[in-house]
Amino acid sequence: MPRLRYLALVMTFIVMLSSAKGLLAHCEVPCGIYADERRFELMLEDQTTIAKAITQINELAGKTDAQSVNQLVRWINTKEEHATNTQHIIAQYFMTQRLKADKKGYDKKLVAAHAVMVAAMKCKQSTTADSAKALESSIKKFYEAYEGKKYGGDHGHSHSHK
Repeated sequence: MPRLRYLALVMTFIVMLSSAKGLLAHCEVPCGIYADERRFELMLEDQTTIAKAITQINELAGKTDAQSVNQLVRWINTKEEHATNTQHIIAQYFMTQRLKADKKGYDKKLVAAHAVMVAAMKCKQSTTADSAKALESSIKKFYEAYEGKKYGGDHGHSHSHK
């Protein structure tokens, strides 16, 4: 159990460091109003945006004209923002409000939530398509641990950035 205590300590530290002003954070009144499915959809939408940003960053890399440099910076900022959004949902919504230490499957859920936060961090550090795919996979694995079933898709919502 030392590993689980370590993970719990790390996650507590991350929650304490996370920004309180996030737009996607649910209130902490507690109001008792939760939309878990929506949070997973938001994280997957963030992941799709990250994947698009990575593609654009790689296409713009090496270009030196002002417009390309401007767009490159904007895509980098977008990638960072959406990775942070995902981390914020895990920390502020799931970790502080939805994952309960006394509930069945807590350890599995905690490990899966941590994997999402790490994958989002790696998206910030990388410009490879594999990092975005790993984030998508970790979100779906967290869904499976959290809901006890496979992720069923986007429920008719389109997240493509064409």
